[in-house]
Amino acid sequence: MKALVWQGKKDIRYETVPDPVIEAPRDAIIKMSCCAICGSDLHLFDGFMPGMKGGDIMGHEFMGEVVEVGKEASNLKVGDRIVVPFTITCGECDQCKRGNFSVCERTNRNKEEADKVFGHTTAGLFGYSHLTGGYAGGQAEYVRIPFADSTHVKIPEGLTDEQVLFLGDLFPTGWQAAVQCDIVPTDTVCIWGAGPVGQMAVRSAMILGAKQVVVIDCVPERLAMASAAGAITINFKDERVLDRLKELTQGKGPEKCIDAVGMESHATRSLDALYDRAKQAVMLETDRPHVLREMIYVCRPAGTLSVAGVYGGLIDKIPFGAAMNKGLTWRMGQTHVKRWTDDLLQRIRSGQIDPSFVITHTVSLSEGPEMYKTFRDKEDGCIKVVLKP
Repeated sequence: MKALVWQGKKDIRYETVPDPVIEAPRDAIIKMSCCAICGSDLHLFDGFMPGMKGGDIMGHEFMGEVVEVGKEASNLKVGDRIVVPFTITCGECDQCKRGNFSVCERTNRNKEEADKVFGHTTAGLFGYSHLTGGYAGGQAEYVRIPFADSTHVKIPEGLTDEQVLFLGDLFPTGWQAAVQCDIVPTDTVCIWGAGPVGQMAVRSAMILGAKQVVVIDCVPERLAMASAAGAITINFKDERVLDRLKELTQGKGPEKCIDAVGMESHATRSLDALYDRAKQAVMLETDRPHVLREMIYVCRPAGTLSVAGVYGGLIDKIPFGAAMNKGLTWRMGQTHVKRWTDDLLQRIRSGQIDPSFVITHTVSLSEGPEMYKTFRDKEDGCIKVVLKP
């Protein structure tokens, strides 16, 4: 079969790889019908996530048709159409029973490596380094789904692939980012990053009843998409974020702040951004936390910081004293996808939201390597890329 394969930093290739096979009784094999490039994939592309090996198949946002089922995956059958959550879940451990699916205790087959790095293992993830199990990803013609009886969302008839594809990651990630804020009708919710996750967080915060939603970015197409949904936008290249937020909140600051950027944040007029790039260049820091610093500074005392953007390692110069003295609450983590999918699927079916609005480019899987660059460099108005075999 064909797949998009990681062969090193900034080196994604469309190559022939072995077809997947059933390896365990709870496995299933799907024929991929639709997949996407996620912002988190760019962290692998840019070489910021440890644990990648040459030949690893990329991708963790995908769906398809079941073509083979292990003998213990009894709730699936050949022909079922499923979306696959990026977090692999056993459904039986203590964390899964509590709905904390992204920290499933049993699905990371490289548990000892994760224990050493994180202190305790997190769940296995598709296509996201050997620290999270080294599982082949979904940017391929066929994909093996481990623990498939738990790790799937069955799709009813009448919905297109594009409507439901993002139930595997993007939509629940934006939704969880907003839910973690415990939004009340008097809240101003400020979102850093108007990429795909930020766009979903905008609409989620509005559905959950925020008084006003403010989005910070510098890409005109992304700001325009957020504005079309009713968000107030700030282009950080054109105006000072702190001054504008003071104006919008009568000097009090936003009650809820969402980081939808993560480890590769950018800033144009900031000394801390220059500092981060210098430390990163000499490998004294792995992630650029400009957004986290700014959130801590502008958030209203007793407010909440919700971190949906991915961080991979070490960050520096975090004003933790300000966070502690202001009484800020931190909420963060990889997305507990299965906690949200039943509700979100019904919202899609009812017409409350159609997540396909975020798609700007649909191309063949073979064009994936070039689209990684287009997406990373935000060229051609690119916000979200969908790939089809």
